[in-house]
Amino acid sequence: MTPVMSEFEYRKAPYRSASALKKLVTADMTTFVCGLTLVRHGETQYNKDGLLQGQSVDLPLSEIGLQQAQAAAEFLKQVHFSHVFASDMLRAQETAQTIAKVNRSCSGLQVMCDPLLKEISFGMAEGGPMQVVKEMAAAAGQVFPGFTPPGGETQEQVKLRFVQFWGKMLQKIGSNIQTEPNDRFSSGLSTVPPNVTVCDLPRHALLVSHGAYMCVAVRYLVQDLGCTLPQGCDEAKMFALSPNAGISHFTLTLRKDGDSVQVLGVNCQVINKGVDK
Repeated sequence: MTPVMSEFEYRKAPYRSASALKKLVTADMTTFVCGLTLVRHGETQYNKDGLLQGQSVDLPLSEIGLQQAQAAAEFLKQVHFSHVFASDMLRAQETAQTIAKVNRSCSGLQVMCDPLLKEISFGMAEGGPMQVVKEMAAAAGQVFPGFTPPGGETQEQVKLRFVQFWGKMLQKIGSNIQTEPNDRFSSGLSTVPPNVTVCDLPRHALLVSHGAYMCVAVRYLVQDLGCTLPQGCDEAKMFALSPNAGISHFTLTLRKDGDSVQVLGVNCQVINKGVDK
């Protein structure tokens, strides 16, 4: 296998031709574009009643929640998914399975349930009215869902949990990447091709999780990875709580370098789109 040159070695080798240098630098590298769709689970009875679920309350979807999941499935049925991830909590699993059942591309895929995608733990506030937690947050000079009730997870702890999942997800997406000669979504890309939408991409991950957790995840994409925002969207809207079964679309430009996958760019195309049940 041809070794990959470091930037220092590249600059210290002026006697090599430009084409030879490029071959050495990119010998083990493939740049490719993939899609990422985030979906919040459908409604549960606790959502309807304004009660906080967190991790200790693991309810199935309500009748309305099942209808919302079905509406999301219909909206996404033309999207080609190569990977499906979901929280291991029942409400997220049911939503993911409903979407996968309608989508032809998911017929041979397993929904990969991961505890790293669980909702935030709200400690002693779980099972109680959400309004009480909002009042606690206001008294502390904070806002929900960024507020941490006693015994709950901090925003930083949740972020670390998402970053751990993010690394696992990128490895799975990149594990079977092979550059095809006519693949316009890989081989030398540095940016997303113009007019590309998530529906165009042969590599696409569906991620079904929870409202407060997804707020932390999106904040990481924007503040840590430099995700670009949709036209006319500001950070307040980006970081807002998604409605039940709300959908967000992103494109990721990634580079596979040996066994590692690096993020070159993230672009948000749609954020927290509600669906009609």
